[in-house]
Amino acid sequence: MKSKCFYLVAGGLLLMSTAANAGLSATVTATSDYTFNGVSQTDNGPALQGSLDYGFDSGWYVGGFTSNVDFGGSDDTWLELDAYAGKYFQLNKQLSLDVGLAYYTYHGDSFSDEYNYPELYSKLGYETSLGHSEAKLTYTWDYFGLGGGHYTMLLGHTISVAEGHDIRFSVDRSTSLDEDKWPWDGGKSFNHFRVAYMTSWSGFDFSLAAEDTSMNLDTSDERLVLSVSRQFML
Repeated sequence: MKSKCFYLVAGGLLLMSTAANAGLSATVTATSDYTFNGVSQTDNGPALQGSLDYGFDSGWYVGGFTSNVDFGGSDDTWLELDAYAGKYFQLNKQLSLDVGLAYYTYHGDSFSDEYNYPELYSKLGYETSLGHSEAKLTYTWDYFGLGGGHYTMLLGHTISVAEGHDIRFSVDRSTSLDEDKWPWDGGKSFNHFRVAYMTSWSGFDFSLAAEDTSMNLDTSDERLVLSVSRQFML
């Protein structure tokens, strides 16, 4: 089990909710590699993903996310299905807060459901003339069903270099609170660095990201990730 743990990381797309928008929306994404904190969830292969979100005028929201996954080796887990709920607060013109609970589930092998686990998340956003800054914190007390605590801290900033053209810089650190249950490449934590160019055209959103981690694993080394998505208001 420990040899597989390096590859099993939850879907970070959950934390990028569109909670500020009331109503029902769906998003379909094709990506060259499904990575979370720089670690591939598809054994360095492509993924087709979808999400469904409903936001209320009060700021509450619920949603779900799905993607194919591939953890390598003899593990036949191939599907991730997640659910989440939370609330978005617009504290003032510049400051926002997003807090919620996500639940990750996995399917395809006889033991896939043993990976299921909950996670608390919070995101603080700050808007200025220099762009959008954010700080995220996630925490779970049962990482991948192993009974160990785990948290991730992220700092990010997005700037607009021209109308319709944005660049996002981010760095995050993932830390295991119990290395006996979940080590990261023989240690308790690792760092992830990411730079992404984002734009839109004809209703499609494009992202090209360069990322790397401090781990020495084939599924977490330097890479370019291209993603194309489209959102539908239902």
